[in-house]
Amino acid sequence: MSAELAFGILTFATVTLFTPGPNNLMLMASGLNYGFSRTLPHAAGVALGFGFMNVAIGLGLGAFFASYPGFYGVLKYLGAAYLLFLAWKIATAGAITRTGSRSGRPMTFLQAVAFQWVNPKAWAMALVAITTYAAVAAFPANVGLIAGSFTAIGILSAWTWVLFGLGLKRLIAGPRAVRVVNGVMALLLVTSLYPVFAGAGG
Repeated sequence: MSAELAFGILTFATVTLFTPGPNNLMLMASGLNYGFSRTLPHAAGVALGFGFMNVAIGLGLGAFFASYPGFYGVLKYLGAAYLLFLAWKIATAGAITRTGSRSGRPMTFLQAVAFQWVNPKAWAMALVAITTYAAVAAFPANVGLIAGSFTAIGILSAWTWVLFGLGLKRLIAGPRAVRVVNGVMALLLVTSLYPVFAGAGG
């Protein structure tokens, strides 16, 4: 693998994983509402689930969607509907308890893994990564390199966004302020769908 291709993979992974998107906004909301330790399974599910998704696409699922693009269109709309539901859940979250945590529970590890498959941005990122950087090495090592890069950087990104949410909890005071922040994050989650449907990819 050339240094240029390695730099390209790492740059693409860093930019796409650290910029706002459905996963990151939900991780920030979970950090705010549930704290760092309770959100760790969610963060791990995002990083490992997206890495696995890259492996699956690299090993042939991408070719299926290239042959039958209609399935990808259906997936985008199903994913968008689910994201709207999650945005509503964030906006209408219950009250924070006296201990500073929110009643209810955050997304589990398996739920976060499964969510990658209905996340339109995750599909766009994975398809672009595999089709653009597949020449980094011989198959299937190239798929492993891409998936490994996304997983490693994804862990750092997930923790960073959870800490953003935790920082917000320390900055804002009172249930009304928390409701306002949750409402803003829910709106941003809905807005994050625009690039996908506008054809901008990630």
